[in-house]
Amino acid sequence: MLDANIKTQLAAYLEKLQRPIELVATLDSGESSREMLALLQEIAALSAQVTLREDGKAARSPSFAVGLPGEKARISFAGIPMGHEFTSLILALLQVGGHPPKVDASVLEGIRAIPGEFHFETFISLSCHNCPDVVQALNLMAVSNPGISHQMIDGALFQDEVSARQIMGVPTVFLNGTQFGQGRMALEEIVAKIDSGATQRAAEKISARDPFDVLIVGGGPAGAAAAIYAARKGIRTGVVSERFGGQVLDTLAIENFISVKATDGPKLAAGLEEHVREYDVDIMDLQRAEALLPATAGGLTELRLASGATLHSKTVILATGARWREINVPGEKEYRGHGVAYCPHCDGPLFKGKHVAVIGGGNSGVEAAIDLAGIVGHVTLLEFEASLRADAVLQKKLLSLGNVDVITEALTTEVSGDGQKVDGLLYTDRASGEKRRLELAGVFVQIGLLPNSEWLKGTLELSPHGEIEIDARCATSLPGVFAAGDVTTVPYKQIVIAMGEGTKAALSAFDHLIRS
Repeated sequence: MLDANIKTQLAAYLEKLQRPIELVATLDSGESSREMLALLQEIAALSAQVTLREDGKAARSPSFAVGLPGEKARISFAGIPMGHEFTSLILALLQVGGHPPKVDASVLEGIRAIPGEFHFETFISLSCHNCPDVVQALNLMAVSNPGISHQMIDGALFQDEVSARQIMGVPTVFLNGTQFGQGRMALEEIVAKIDSGATQRAAEKISARDPFDVLIVGGGPAGAAAAIYAARKGIRTGVVSERFGGQVLDTLAIENFISVKATDGPKLAAGLEEHVREYDVDIMDLQRAEALLPATAGGLTELRLASGATLHSKTVILATGARWREINVPGEKEYRGHGVAYCPHCDGPLFKGKHVAVIGGGNSGVEAAIDLAGIVGHVTLLEFEASLRADAVLQKKLLSLGNVDVITEALTTEVSGDGQKVDGLLYTDRASGEKRRLELAGVFVQIGLLPNSEWLKGTLELSPHGEIEIDARCATSLPGVFAAGDVTTVPYKQIVIAMGEGTKAALSAFDHLIRS
């Protein structure tokens, strides 16, 4: 299962174990069980601190638990945690074995204090780049609190259960048998959902902070670049973000970031956060901005958060980015997570062998169709215009695939379903006016971005498309308030451009401070 290099690295990690751990496998006669057993045997052979038993009696097979000898394990894996989930396995081994997690002490204290019994189940796909964050967060909670347990479940191995539970997107989390959440969730977000007092305590701590010299709203590439450049100037810098990394977290392949031939979104986002934390920057994650109150003459700009917290700053940089544009037709919201999806890399494996549609003929849509064609049974790509808008090289690749159809001049009018999941899509042929229907199991929406600026309407000048109007120095219509990245009128929404704009905004904010 593991090559020599990975074994060497894993053996080095296992040297950090501070106490013995036990792997308990529940196996059957299938090929997946044989692969799982081979993996567990290789792990156990790398450290005298790791023992393996094959007499497990878990409900799901194949599966294995990670625990302490003589105690009931609180972490388990129903499936072989390779691919994106291999890191989840390593962290589970280390944390159960007593190696301290890299989490703020106050967060751990809050987890340990949560009363009650919580059994989490997370359905994942091994190609999902959002799933490991959720798996690792819940595993850490299970290690920290005896009342919490968690099992990762590979949906590809348990298709009958996926169908029975109507799971159409990953990660999907169940708590005590009831659906708890879907999509990426950070540790603090999960804790806040089961600990009602966590949000209020966090808001009180945030509101108690002294005013900042520059306060950055948004933790994507623009916000991260702004934070680094501001902090390097030696001024008091804060970052407020709904999720650090922003939309980059939902991007898989990145091959146009200059000097880095290839990377992926989660890896780049982790690098951004690590770089920002090298400086004296106050990061306030999982906080949604709700209102901006302009400064009075010589005063401070006020930022109000959805949590109830309030912050003040001499200057503000708005870098809230953008989000996937919705098609806004009947059925889209009703079947989101039940056949309507926005991330082909995450949710594609759940539609293995089935017929799906991709809406959008730009680069994102064509790339999604190409990726899905290697997983699903058939892909139909629908484009509103008379021709595709993607790069020629992508179009050539798409049209070479035998299980892809392309329909142009198609106006999507409805996503249909049976009350539980998607069963089709209705569209109008714009050339003939004829109404048509596609029978399918999933719809992937890839039609561009919307700026995250609704909360600023009436506060500063926005373009007709909702983008923040800025000048060459990233200044907005409000003195002392700057903006950068995809939320602004700057053309070409690219990571490298957002970073440059964030840098420019920070330098402009610093210039404003020294001249005021």
